[in-house]
Amino acid sequence: MHFSVMDIMLPAFFECLVLVGIHSYLGIHVIKREVIFVDLALAQIAALGTTVAFLFGLLPGSTPSYWFSLGFTFIGAAIFSISRFREGKIPQEAIIGLVYAMAAAISILVIDKAPHGAEHIKEMLTGNILWVKWSTIGKAAAVYAGVGIFHFIFRDKFLLISNDPEEAYRRGIPVRFWDFLFYLTFGIVITHSVGTAGVLMVFVFLVVPAVTSIMITDKLWQQLLIGWSMGLVVSVVGLYISYIADLPSGPTVVSFYGLMLLLVVLVLYVLRAESRSKALLNIGAGVAVTAAVALIFYAGGEFARRSVHHHTPALHSETATDVDVTALSELSEEKLATILQTVDDPHRLEQAFDQNADDFVRLAVTERAFSVAPRLGGQLAIRLLKHSELPFVRQQVVQLLREHFNRNFGFNPDDDPTTPGNRRALQKWQQFLEQEK
Repeated sequence: MHFSVMDIMLPAFFECLVLVGIHSYLGIHVIKREVIFVDLALAQIAALGTTVAFLFGLLPGSTPSYWFSLGFTFIGAAIFSISRFREGKIPQEAIIGLVYAMAAAISILVIDKAPHGAEHIKEMLTGNILWVKWSTIGKAAAVYAGVGIFHFIFRDKFLLISNDPEEAYRRGIPVRFWDFLFYLTFGIVITHSVGTAGVLMVFVFLVVPAVTSIMITDKLWQQLLIGWSMGLVVSVVGLYISYIADLPSGPTVVSFYGLMLLLVVLVLYVLRAESRSKALLNIGAGVAVTAAVALIFYAGGEFARRSVHHHTPALHSETATDVDVTALSELSEEKLATILQTVDDPHRLEQAFDQNADDFVRLAVTERAFSVAPRLGGQLAIRLLKHSELPFVRQQVVQLLREHFNRNFGFNPDDDPTTPGNRRALQKWQQFLEQEK
């Protein structure tokens, strides 16, 4: 059974559309309020809540973890609503930046006490949108629709505070109260978004469509249409590029969003320039300078690499034959990877897998096994899928299987391996590997 790109990427595409729908609107408010980093700060606070839950053994994506994240986000909403002063010497953006930095620092301190914290930090930043479930998409759509309806009902107050806060004060509107409601609903959206899309993707989905649309028009309905259209194009193209180039989906979409924004800026620069020929000449010069700088860095890097390789004597390092393969979990990630690169014996790799219970060690061994003996790598991958209790480990294993065999039998890494669907998928993998003999 061979799955097409549509079978694999369709849920991620619809999740992107759901994100675009609400984030493009909220992003316009963020830009007009001049609190650009509030989304990043709230996303980081939501991630901090997930991190604290992870420290208590609650896996990301679980219901208890969600409530931890939402509770932390409510605290952030309260902080931002009371930090806005009508006449203050300290801009609110400074408070927002400080809160972001503190939340990020505390996340690192907390995750340092949790096993394999580096993997969790990576997942917080990049998310796991490729493995989003239809049920998760449905819940997010319902929540975002509720927030959208709430904002539509009270649009006059929200838009007035965002566009002209002084006028809102003059009319006697309790700005702090409505700020709290804005950040509260904003936080609910962020909490849902960070769980699947990650901090980086949430920030870009909020800012880039809003910045693009505001540069083009001042009318809200046109801004929304531009943001939604841009999100549609970026989602389709970005996810497709990530599939064919075998790149992480979230970072690929984020990077393509940045490229689209750059193209829009350049087009507007040419269209609005007094002399379009001069504007095109300036762009050409900029491209040439950028290419020259990139070439210089590339040449410098190659020269330094060859120089170091030529002049540095071979360093003494332990190899797998020097290390007890039953104690690989005691090594740092860097040293583990270095040692496994020296192992070319499939039997020794299988022995290392059998005698280490740590899922991350087993994942590293499995990755090496794919390079040495792909069929052994597949067998170890299936064993890891059966027994690992960590969804983000199972996600990487499924990715390895797809990369090396170009197959996807429907195993859902977010679900327990014992579910009927996952058991059937594992049986299909077993049959496929038997045929590969």
